[in-house]
Amino acid sequence: MGELAVVKSEETQKTQVDPETAERFIAEKRIGERIKRLRLKKSMGLVELGKHTGLSASFLSQLETGRVVPTLRNLSRIAMVFSKDLSYFFESEPNALFRIHRRKERVRLPQTGVVVPTYYFESLGYMVPDRHMDPYFAEFVPPAKDMEPKAHVHPGFEFLYVLDGDLEIHHGDQACTLETGDAIYFDAGTPHSYQCAGKKPVSAIIVTMHQAPPAQALPMRAVAAPPLVRAPVAGR
Repeated sequence: MGELAVVKSEETQKTQVDPETAERFIAEKRIGERIKRLRLKKSMGLVELGKHTGLSASFLSQLETGRVVPTLRNLSRIAMVFSKDLSYFFESEPNALFRIHRRKERVRLPQTGVVVPTYYFESLGYMVPDRHMDPYFAEFVPPAKDMEPKAHVHPGFEFLYVLDGDLEIHHGDQACTLETGDAIYFDAGTPHSYQCAGKKPVSAIIVTMHQAPPAQALPMRAVAAPPLVRAPVAGR
């Protein structure tokens, strides 16, 4: 483990971190950034993480931004939530990511949860650890007659770029058809589905982002407004 004094007992297989060395690493390493990466990858808010660890959302926020110094006890609680060993926070930063995915090495998988798939996909980022987005190559095949597309939802956002063909997109109550070269970016927390709109298969690149969309602010009354009159809300 390099400079960090880490000892693993053969009987318990639990990691023990030397406190004095750990204090120095806490000051040098970007512990808060690592905690935030783990939290966002799980689409977990500060309040939810606080419930799991017994720590306040305010403290966790200050911890992530480096305004407070964590104790080993607090770090242990956080590590357990994400099924990480305590030493995870003290390991040397990994080298800059650089992963190549050869076409011949990719695995083609069918749409899940249906008897007859309407699309197939290949992961373009399966070898990247702790990734913040998932890129895919997808091929949509013409559906059987009267087959309705299956909608799905997931946290975060989604980007889709049509490489070839016409693709019908349903997003909540909205629907549109994308042609070759068209792109779309949307909130993936809303039910959405895709369907080949032509007689030939459609190929596309899809990128899903793990971070959940921010909570929408509720309209507020203007301070000087008369009763039942709301101040205009700026558009997003």
